[in-house]
Amino acid sequence: MHDRPLFPSIILNAAGPISSELQFPDCLVPRKKGYLSQMDWRSCKSGFRAYLQLERSLSENSVQAYVRDVDKLSGFDQQLESPKGPLGIEMGDIQQFLSYLHDLGLGARSQGRILSGIKAFYKYLLVEDLMQEDPSELIEGPKLGQKIPEVLTYAEIQAMLDSIDLSLPQGTRNRAMLETLYACGLRVSELINLKINGFYPDLGFIRVIGKNDKERLVPIGDDAIKHIQLYLEHVRKKNAVKKGEESMLFLNRRGSRLSRVMVFNIVKQAARDAGIKKKVSPHTLRHSFATHLVEGGANLKAVQDMLGHESITTTEIYTHLDKEYLRETILNFHPKGRL
Repeated sequence: MHDRPLFPSIILNAAGPISSELQFPDCLVPRKKGYLSQMDWRSCKSGFRAYLQLERSLSENSVQAYVRDVDKLSGFDQQLESPKGPLGIEMGDIQQFLSYLHDLGLGARSQGRILSGIKAFYKYLLVEDLMQEDPSELIEGPKLGQKIPEVLTYAEIQAMLDSIDLSLPQGTRNRAMLETLYACGLRVSELINLKINGFYPDLGFIRVIGKNDKERLVPIGDDAIKHIQLYLEHVRKKNAVKKGEESMLFLNRRGSRLSRVMVFNIVKQAARDAGIKKKVSPHTLRHSFATHLVEGGANLKAVQDMLGHESITTTEIYTHLDKEYLRETILNFHPKGRL
């Protein structure tokens, strides 16, 4: 059993500045003792970064998240009495690392995310023929409790929409934004990056740029179309637009695209004005969109496509919500449910 590191902050904050220079991995180059482990990690992480950028075409945020996960394992390894380097790590070392994270107080979800990054790292080393076996392959993530998202009823969503003051220019914009969030199940990042030339009211679709710059066409309802057109006609065209932002659909009063924080604040204010006590965020409208579709009998594959989920298993969480809805219906309305 290895001694545990004495400096957890070094591990958990090990990301530091990461070179953007794309280098060929030279993990196997012999080096002097004491220099070997650190440089092996550095060169392998550099190659891993290039692999994520060039082979998997991930966004910079995703690349940094993966590299930070490996930084934590490398920090753990380098604090041991006899560091092994990335190519010497064994399954037991990764299990000990996960136990250490647990002792530090990281939850199961955080541990699972870090393990996912480590698994991607060792998959890369296998692809590059730098290792013959993957030490992380047989390690399962910690059991996660199913986190059921907060969902609003249709009446609550309508109350939020009705709470917006349409006599104000920003009210017209805010109503159009909330209608679009709920009608299309968008992420905040997708909403603030919508473009005017991606809005097709005659066809009933909008073009959305999702994760990893993947495009998809999403159906948009009549109410959302109506309020977007009101915004474009009576507010957007009268605003001075900042140079470079001419193509953006939703703008702030200074003519720039909206920030994520601004959208969060607008949604939260609408929930407060509607008297809703639940914890509400823009993502709540996305969850509500998906749940209402599933409750209405929509095909999971169709919901997956509209949400832009890579895997249908991500969408299947909404079937749990649907079952809970059916259970509540039985308890509240079935004669035996009231016994």
